[in-house]
Amino acid sequence: MPQKHSLGKWGEDTACRFLEMCGYRCLDRRFRRPGGEIDLILVRDSMVVFVEVKTRGPRCPVPPEVWVTHRQRSRLRRMARIWLAEHHDPAWLGYRFDVVAISYGGKEGGSELRHLVGVG
Repeated sequence: MPQKHSLGKWGEDTACRFLEMCGYRCLDRRFRRPGGEIDLILVRDSMVVFVEVKTRGPRCPVPPEVWVTHRQRSRLRRMARIWLAEHHDPAWLGYRFDVVAISYGGKEGGSELRHLVGVG
């Protein structure tokens, strides 16, 4: 993974595939409006899940999830309200905020993915 942007996209793609294998269905990716972005929006069992994906390279000494700050969680909640207003579906029973933290292991492998549920 040579570039920071490439690593981030790889992380989002990896997180989406992982969650789909776990039974989630992707509704939206990289939802952007003025003031923020949501990496992934999925649904499972009538629950909408807004996901922040954090991917860090092999030299990062801090776990990726540590980089999800209070300010970022607030922005994610604000963006989720916008998305829900634009995509209302009465079948949805609720929503939550998750984080997928990926530590990329480099060329040697050994990448690690953690799905943290309900962190917002």
